[in-house]
Amino acid sequence: MPVFLAVRELRFARARFALMGAVIALIAVLMVLLSGLSQGLVRDGVSGLQQLPVTSLAFSHGVAHDAAFTRSVITLDTVDSWSRQAGVAQAAPFGSALINARSSSGVEIDLALFGVDPGSFLAPKVATGSPLAAPDGIVVSSTAADAGLRLGDTVTVDRLGTRLTVVGVLAEQHTFGHVDVAYLPLEAWQAIHAGAGPGEPLSDRARQEITAVAVRGDDVDLAAGDAAAGTESMTLSESYGASPATPPRPRR
Repeated sequence: MPVFLAVRELRFARARFALMGAVIALIAVLMVLLSGLSQGLVRDGVSGLQQLPVTSLAFSHGVAHDAAFTRSVITLDTVDSWSRQAGVAQAAPFGSALINARSSSGVEIDLALFGVDPGSFLAPKVATGSPLAAPDGIVVSSTAADAGLRLGDTVTVDRLGTRLTVVGVLAEQHTFGHVDVAYLPLEAWQAIHAGAGPGEPLSDRARQEITAVAVRGDDVDLAAGDAAAGTESMTLSESYGASPATPPRPRR
């Protein structure tokens, strides 16, 4: 009897059941689309961080965790302190800054500058061109190349007038806060971070400033390292929340 009633209902209410099936199908398609969009937005926001070969980053003590990359300022001596910690395989200085720029081929582009020592483990491997070496050379994300930057282009930083030359392009997407990443030597980053234009002297203080210490190692006691260096650490995955594109999280 129940089967008979169900069949009769299907026969006399075909439109209603077709409508319900269509709604369920549309919801399923919408969920797939939203999932893909969400993953794309996350990657566009933090892929530059995901590509860093680090296990943690040590920022200035007390810095807001949702703005660490833009507010943290520490000194180079903290790198030595971290390199002496148990379990740390490598430690290197890292700088971060966002700029507006224009290329010699007329491309207006925003860039997330990652300042690193060319000889450190943070120096990126290029797909085309040359690795970091020249004082004014930059290595850019593949997405920056897609936006129009080319090998040999000169990129001029707005307001400062600093000129940087594209010497290499990375194989994959490196973006930070939905902005294309450009790696450059730490000294060039320090000058831009300090607001020093071409030919302007850089103070001793500015030569010592970095954003964070990039740490790579197994079973590193982050609390002990922070106590010794006067820093505040986040694991690499925790640092994603400090991306400019990530909504602030409520404080506990």
